[in-house]
Amino acid sequence: MIRWIVGWSLKFPLLMLALAVAMILVGITQLRNMPVDALPEFAPPYVEVQTEALGLSASEVEELISFNLEELLNGTPFLQSMRSTSVPGLSSIVLYFQPGTDILRARQLVSERLSLAYALPNVAQPPVILQPMSATSRVMMVGLSSKQVSPIQMSVLARWNIRPALLSVPGVANVSIWGMRDRQLQVLVDPQRLQARHVTLDQIVSTTGNALWVSPLTFLNASTPGSGGWIDGPQQRLEVRHVLPISSPNDLAQVNVEGTTLRLGDVSKVVEDHQPLIGDDILDNGSGLMLVVEKFPGANTLDVTRGIEAKLAELQPGLSGIQIDTGIFRPASFVEMAIGNFTNALLIGFLLVVLVLFTFLFEWRTALVSLVTIPLSLTAAGLVLYLRGATINTMVLAGLVIAVGVIVDDAVIGVENILRRLRQHRREGSERSTTSIILEASLETRGPMIYATLIILLALLPVFLLQGVTGAFFQPLALSYVLALLASMVMALTISPALCLILLSRGSLGRRESPLLRWLQRGYSALLGWIIRPVRPAFLATGVFAASLTALVGLALLPSLGLPLLPSFKEPDIMVQWQGPPGTSYPEITRITTLASRELRTIPGVSNVAALIGRSVLGDQIVDVNSAELAVSVDPAANYDATVAAIKKVVNGYPGLFRV
Repeated sequence: MIRWIVGWSLKFPLLMLALAVAMILVGITQLRNMPVDALPEFAPPYVEVQTEALGLSASEVEELISFNLEELLNGTPFLQSMRSTSVPGLSSIVLYFQPGTDILRARQLVSERLSLAYALPNVAQPPVILQPMSATSRVMMVGLSSKQVSPIQMSVLARWNIRPALLSVPGVANVSIWGMRDRQLQVLVDPQRLQARHVTLDQIVSTTGNALWVSPLTFLNASTPGSGGWIDGPQQRLEVRHVLPISSPNDLAQVNVEGTTLRLGDVSKVVEDHQPLIGDDILDNGSGLMLVVEKFPGANTLDVTRGIEAKLAELQPGLSGIQIDTGIFRPASFVEMAIGNFTNALLIGFLLVVLVLFTFLFEWRTALVSLVTIPLSLTAAGLVLYLRGATINTMVLAGLVIAVGVIVDDAVIGVENILRRLRQHRREGSERSTTSIILEASLETRGPMIYATLIILLALLPVFLLQGVTGAFFQPLALSYVLALLASMVMALTISPALCLILLSRGSLGRRESPLLRWLQRGYSALLGWIIRPVRPAFLATGVFAASLTALVGLALLPSLGLPLLPSFKEPDIMVQWQGPPGTSYPEITRITTLASRELRTIPGVSNVAALIGRSVLGDQIVDVNSAELAVSVDPAANYDATVAAIKKVVNGYPGLFRV
């Protein structure tokens, strides 16, 4: 089989060369379209159900909502585990399904179960199934602030203009708004004024509710929508449509109180305000709104980020007076920096490989064959990952980098043996054809190399049997490594012999030994002679040296024991989560977080600071108002370790807070 593959490639060397060029061109064009992310999708298939219940305490949410929904959802097909969290006003239930479960099918099964959720209290909103999210979830945090537009007006723009526009960006799954202030016309009653005018609170509630289009209070006439009708004439029907004349506090204040000649403004104060906040935000230049954008699983972080920024730039002319800050939390910056660093390292490594090959082989044609097959192997592995719909992330790149050593070995050994056999036959005056010599030389090395590759692949087999988060992290690494090794083996069987036939069939193959290689061989010969001549002392000295070296290496590695397996990435966006004691009020946690934000901004190397307090509707944080999250951006030009240490010092300087 191996002989046939190598022989076929030698019969059509130009075809092999054309295939190599085509693979490079396809790789350059297609690999640019691969999704890019910092980490692989390590989260199992899950569905999250959130139910808002304004006014209920955490225990009431647990008893009246979470417990009922858990009973209803328990027993869903393919369900592996279920977890629920109940906080004041919100129930969150996360259903984890068996690995490999189709997420769309899981959502359909959960939706069918939720259609039977009729035993919920009236204050509860219908349960909402959140969109499927990526494991890393957040793709950008956008801050909105203004000194000219009020927070309520900005909230209206964010809800009806900005959020729908961002949801239309391909790859965006959800946009939650922190600090959302819904515009409300509020009637503030004064018991003394009501008593002096002989007006009851029920009259105020009834008057206010019936003055609206639709009221959520079922005992009012306005709870039944529909105020239109028609008037039939002799030849024409005229449609009647009610236009609500109330749009401001002054308009509502002019409404007569039912059963009296008084107006609402005579017995109460009518103002424009917002609902009680379940969460808020703190920006670098004051308060405002925070839009947290989350992406779908497998979505390209760079493409989604660019789409969001383009959409915000498109909306900017209609948002006069509003400042938009997209640099608060931007994982794409880390991805771009990582790609830049990887590209630089790849170029440096390629130059080093070129230098080493030309230095040791001292033959430009054989070095050229090796240099061609190395990127071809990596490109072939990348194309297979692209066809599988994989994502380029840290673990995939790590697998390819680890495989470079084996790829270089495959590329050099086969070509060097072909060159050596060609020189030998020409020196002996052999009449055998160049094709047959290259065929036999290739088979001499390919057999052992194939067996070695198979042994490596068998050693990696347990990695593909790992489950959970560990398997999700290391299987992409192992897969990219395996694909690179297989691609290298295929290139060594096909492309390398064909290129050798094209480049080495003509021209002089006189031996020109590398001066560096000659010097190393002399040193190695002297060392080997010293070891062989006095057998026992040499073995003793070698054993003592090896034992001492092992002990020194072990002592050097001792401080690293207990460290995490994965390195700590120097991400420019640092998230700090902390919680105050249960019962901490919204003003108090806001005061503490504001002080911490101001102190963090004074640290050299910190470019931006923002904070989230509490939660938002359909957000990814299931917490109460005693919780806060700080987003600290580190300047890429700053000393990262010193800046992070200063940030930790500031955060640890606030006692009584539990840091997550």
